[in-house]
Order: sequence, then C-alpha cells, then structure tokens
Amino acid sequence: MTKASAHMPDAHKVPSTDQLDRLRAQTPMYDAVIEEVDGRRIRIGDRWLIDFASCNYLGFDLDPDIIAAGEAAVRRWGTHPGWSRLLGNPRLYPEIEQRLTDLLGAPDTLVLPTITHIHMSVLPALVGGGAVFVEAGAHKTIYDGGSYARGLGAQLYRWRADDPDELVRLLRSADADHPRVVCLDGVNSMTGNIPDLPALAAICREWGALLYVDDAHGFGVIGERGDGAATPYGSRGNAVVRHCGQTYDDVVLVGGFSKAYSALLAFVAVPTAVKEHLKLAAPPYLYSGPSPVHSLAAVLAGFDVNEARGEQLRTVLHRLTARVLAHLRSLDVHTPNRHQTPVIELPLSPGYDLADVADLLWRRGVYVTLAAYPLVPRGQVGFRVQLTSAHTDEQVDHLNAVLTELDGRGALRRALA
Repeated sequence: MTKASAHMPDAHKVPSTDQLDRLRAQTPMYDAVIEEVDGRRIRIGDRWLIDFASCNYLGFDLDPDIIAAGEAAVRRWGTHPGWSRLLGNPRLYPEIEQRLTDLLGAPDTLVLPTITHIHMSVLPALVGGGAVFVEAGAHKTIYDGGSYARGLGAQLYRWRADDPDELVRLLRSADADHPRVVCLDGVNSMTGNIPDLPALAAICREWGALLYVDDAHGFGVIGERGDGAATPYGSRGNAVVRHCGQTYDDVVLVGGFSKAYSALLAFVAVPTAVKEHLKLAAPPYLYSGPSPVHSLAAVLAGFDVNEARGEQLRTVLHRLTARVLAHLRSLDVHTPNRHQTPVIELPLSPGYDLADVADLLWRRGVYVTLAAYPLVPRGQVGFRVQLTSAHTDEQVDHLNAVLTELDGRGALRRALA
C-alpha cells in the first residue's frame, strides 16, 4: 500500500462478525427483513416506517407502466435468460445498449448485471499492469476493484478530490509506459456532491491517464444542462459526464439502473473497440448469470417513462430535496451536500451515540441509511437520507419534524462557519 492510502486508514475496513452483531443489537434497522411495501412506507415486523433509505430516485419501482412492461416480457421470454451473454442475448440487451448509448451521447455501451461486477472485472482489464488511482471518498467497490487489480500486478494509489495537485504528483511518479486509470464517484454516494469533472478530466488528458467515473447515484437524476432545464439537475438524467459538459474522450463512465431506474443492470460507456475487448476480458460477460427478464424490460420501459415524464419526476425530486435542505439550513445543521442532489448525509455531533439516534428514528417511524463505524470512518458516523419523487409532502413534513427533534437533543452537527 502506498503512502497516499494513509489518508483514510479505516475508510474501507470490513466489519467483523462481532461488530455486525453489535450493530444488529443497537437497532432493528440493520439487516432488517421488510415484510410489506406501501408506496414509500415499509413494514418491518409490526411497525410501519417512512422509507428514506430507498435509492429509487425516480419512483420507477412503483410505476404501473414499468411493472406492466416487466410482466409482459416475462410472459414472452420467461423469468430468466438461460445463457451467459457470450452465448446468447435476448433482443432486450442490444435494444438497451442502443438506447442507452443514444441517451448518454456515448461512443458505445456494454451492460452487465451490477456495478460491482464492472469494478471487479472492467477496471482490472483497463489498468493491466499499470497504476490505478482511487479517490479517497470513492465507493468501496471501486477500491475493491483497484485492490483486485493490484493483486494482478497493478500499483494502487489513493488521492483526494480536493487536492488535484496530489493527483498530478502521483501521475508524474507512475510509469507512463503502462496504463494509468484515475477512479472516482460521480455523484458521491455519501455526500451527494458532484466532482469538478472538467478540471480532473483536463489533468488526466494532460498526463495521458484514463478517467474512470462511477455515477451510480447521478445517472437518472442529473444530466445535460442548458437554458431549458427546469432544475439544477439539468435534463434527461444522462449522468455526470454530460452534466459537466464533458466528452467521452479518455473518460469511462460506469453507472447502474438499480438506483434511479429500479432494475438489476449496470453499464460501462466505452469506445466500441474497448467494448469488444471487454467481452473477452471481463469475466461477467462470459461466465456470469444474466439479469432477470423483468429487470431488462423495466430498463426499456424506464427509457420511455424518462422521455415522457422524466423532467416532471426530477422537478418533484428536486423540490422535495430542496425542502429538506432548506430546513437543515434553518436549523443551522451541517450536511456536506452542496449540489442539491437527493443524497443528504447527516453526521452526528462529536461523541453522540448513533444507537440513540437510531432508536428515536425508529420510534418516530423514519427509516434511513445508518452510517456506523467501521462501515464509515469515525468522523463520518451519522445517517443518510435519500429523497425520491414518490415521497409526499406530508412525509417530508414528518421527516423535517423529526430532524428538528434530533437537533433539539444536540444530536446533529452544527453547520460549518
């Protein structure tokens, strides 16, 4: 491990069985079994809670047109394709890739079951025996892919997005005769923030490196910007590259349909020659079981809904998110969210017990993503709220009231001066 990796010594620490048992003992929100869903309400045991842990940002999981399209496809194709993609592709696959390529404005796309599959196979294939540079706040699965690449002979470095000079120093020190791949989140999975992609892409192009961006939380939400955009999210939900006005020259975009599109499928946007290489170099294309038919059909139906009603859904999503962020500002509560995306991280006040916060949220019927140590560094312990277009104003009112109660108990960190 390089010195650069010492920035966040516990950022990707894997919890032990004992630690997981303690997390389960602290709150029923960990490892929960959800018995029933009613809109954005869920039932765990005999308790109903408003679900603010869902990543179904556009509400496609509840959309009747998408559900019907999935049911029709299952009747035609059966529940599950019986082949790896190398052996056989239902027509759904090439249709998805063509429509996705057009939506992204990318040279070409390849879809595989999950983003984790992509990080563990595509990233090592791209870097080979070169060097991979993983941003310190990037998702753990990117780091896992970089670690696997290191096991195959690559060098692994860490860097911080707020210190581009550090990235330059690391790129300068790496062997320019071998591939260099710089990895980071698009919309960050915890802070909800968007990186300075133009500046980072310029650095990578100057030093002959490939920029590899995982926009799992941005695809479907943010998109190309222009005078006609109804919200700061931009239009079409075609991800961070277009949102930041960048081309795909020396940029690889990774994204998934499991968030905004509510379907089990992921993609990588690359030139066609690279796509053809990955069909042989990325094991999931050759060997993994494919995505279920309902998910493939849901993606295609999701494209239709995005074209017909996507801007309306994103407008609702932005309005609800802005209500929560405005309420936090009125309380003088800190969240790192600067770009109004629907991922709102709320770190706790120093020394405040997450178990007490989880207990209050549970009793008040609010379900969130808890961020406990060692799942996150100690300084980031807290919880994450995610808004969707399927939430109601009444549910946001309830959330804001509970946040006010937590703030009154001193649980939430004060806004930075």
